[in-house]
Amino acid sequence: MGSLGSWFDGVQQWLFESVLQPLMFSLGLSSVLETGYEAAGWLLVGLLQLAVIVAVIGPMQRLWPVEPVTNRATIRTDILYTLIHRLGVFRLALFFTVDPLADSLFGALRVAGVSTFQLDGIWPGITDIPWVSLLLYLVVFDFVDYWIHRGQHHFEWWWRLHSLHHAQQQMTMWSDNRNHLLDDLLRDTILVVVAQAIGVAPGQFIAIVAITQLSESFQHANVRLWFGRWGERLWVSPRFHRLHHSIGIGHETVKPAVAAADGAKSEGPRVVLGGHNFGVLLPWWDMLMRTANFEWRFDPTGVRDQVEPDAKGRLRDYGQGFWSQQWRGVLRLFGKA
Repeated sequence: MGSLGSWFDGVQQWLFESVLQPLMFSLGLSSVLETGYEAAGWLLVGLLQLAVIVAVIGPMQRLWPVEPVTNRATIRTDILYTLIHRLGVFRLALFFTVDPLADSLFGALRVAGVSTFQLDGIWPGITDIPWVSLLLYLVVFDFVDYWIHRGQHHFEWWWRLHSLHHAQQQMTMWSDNRNHLLDDLLRDTILVVVAQAIGVAPGQFIAIVAITQLSESFQHANVRLWFGRWGERLWVSPRFHRLHHSIGIGHETVKPAVAAADGAKSEGPRVVLGGHNFGVLLPWWDMLMRTANFEWRFDPTGVRDQVEPDAKGRLRDYGQGFWSQQWRGVLRLFGKA
């Protein structure tokens, strides 16, 4: 792990000095060179991820597809989302917005005598070993991510943004980053605050995000694959996560009929927000919270209102291109679409 870290540091330094630093000087950004160095790390991680996605997951999709590819235009839009996120464009926006606010907040707390909690200091000599602390942080962040994901499916206003992610009916290895930017901003703000609160080092935070993103790309892949009875309960598989995207299964819950008082007509079963398989890396939280579904099935993906007309015979339009999808998400948020 040490040699791998040294290699990464060396390449990051070269990328910064050879590409980003000259560019920043030419643009008059010499006052934020530290941010540029971090950006080089995110760029390098993104390039490595793209290489794995294309060289490893891509052939798997061609060998063991769940369904044939019928809409390449929507996949091209998903590729654009992936490039924006994996090459650091979205992360760069956070550097100049969310990160300074979080630094100011926790800086003020330290001045006031309130110190942040150091998770890797719980058991000196054990939890501060790099690979142990990395595993510990992965579990903590995955627990937080589980509840963020539950929130995206529980609160109507949040679902109006998050539903864009579920509106992809042609899931592939590029589908993970197909999100509304406001949805991503909210999720990443929570994770940045958690990272500051538990004392995650910048290098470890990059590693955690990289592992999570690469796993999510695999989970969204058009691959008919599962990890076996026990493996399915250790790590989220493409089959487990595809069920979360399945129409009428993964993001809906059927409430049972409720008997009415005084002889009035009973309220029949209702479909409400909810669903199954919210885990991002680990299915443990779904198992604990009874939201896990381990059925062996590969259903059509999407959102019910894309395929079932409303009372006026209309299907919901989630947009065809990047800007159209972003704009329609804003309209949905305010109840206009």
